[in-house]
Amino acid sequence: MKYRPIIIFALLFILTPTLAFADQLKVVTKENAIRKECKFFSPVKAEVRYDDIMDLVSKEGDWYKVKFGDTGGCIHKSAVEVKKFKLSGLFGKKAEASSDEVALAGKGFNPQVESAYRKKNPKLNFALVDRIEGLNVPQEQLMEFIEKGGLNLP
Repeated sequence: MKYRPIIIFALLFILTPTLAFADQLKVVTKENAIRKECKFFSPVKAEVRYDDIMDLVSKEGDWYKVKFGDTGGCIHKSAVEVKKFKLSGLFGKKAEASSDEVALAGKGFNPQVESAYRKKNPKLNFALVDRIEGLNVPQEQLMEFIEKGGLNLP
């Protein structure tokens, strides 16, 4: 029993750096979901939004198992970016794009590009595009549609 404090200290000493340097994932989509299983139509356990950070637990095919606060589950690799820090970007010239720059590039339009596109296509109904982007189908309705339609889920 006299070695118990030493063993506890040794375990904390070994595990602390591992936890401190665990990989994290950053959400790069407007909104997404952490799902119960690593499948697109698995029940949603938590909603995440752009720039949310979660801990990477493991990788399973095209999915990441993650921990977000007290919630664990799966999120598809297309919705996130693995955050790793490289010392090469800290000194001298920047060798690669930042995670924010990559996320913005993935979003496509910026105000300047949209303005130029509007000038070239004055008859397009951008209000309709904005309305469609605002549509949000609740998960329960989507699941009901899939089941009633007899769709085969991957």
